[in-house]
Amino acid sequence: MTDNILVIFTISTDNLPDNFQEIIQHEQAVLARWKQEGLVEHLFLRPTRNGAVIVFNNIDEAEAKSLIETLPLYPFIISAEYYPLMKQF
Repeated sequence: MTDNILVIFTISTDNLPDNFQEIIQHEQAVLARWKQEGLVEHLFLRPTRNGAVIVFNNIDEAEAKSLIETLPLYPFIISAEYYPLMKQF
């Protein structure tokens, strides 16, 4: 198992639903829970506001993909890249 998985995802900002802000609130709640559970080490929003960078802690790539698929924003994700990371110190 790798130490961390870096996930960079981009969402489509075309034709967002009227309840998009509500979806964002659900997204934040899920990520806050994952952070509290120790699954997420870092979360960065992209400056373009069309995605995020998540560093998952102590899970493999398959588990990271499975978790991403449960996010409220998942239906809007147009690309997701997964990078295994190894801690240096």
